[in-house]
Amino acid sequence: MRSLIGIVLVVWLLIGVAAAFQRGYFGDDREVNCKTTSDTALTVVAGPLNYVGVNPKVDCTTPQPSE
Repeated sequence: MRSLIGIVLVVWLLIGVAAAFQRGYFGDDREVNCKTTSDTALTVVAGPLNYVGVNPKVDCTTPQPSE
């Protein structure tokens, strides 16, 4: 039973990676910041849900240095 859960988890994440790749989240020209990294991670974790209409997006802001 344990190995079945592990296999399902790996397949789930691989489907999520495929969805992120299809959306261009692993391109070299993409800016790396809190939002893009979070969008990519959520897409991978959402797995097959990406193919039924889920399009996770994150709106995050990082603190700016004081002036």
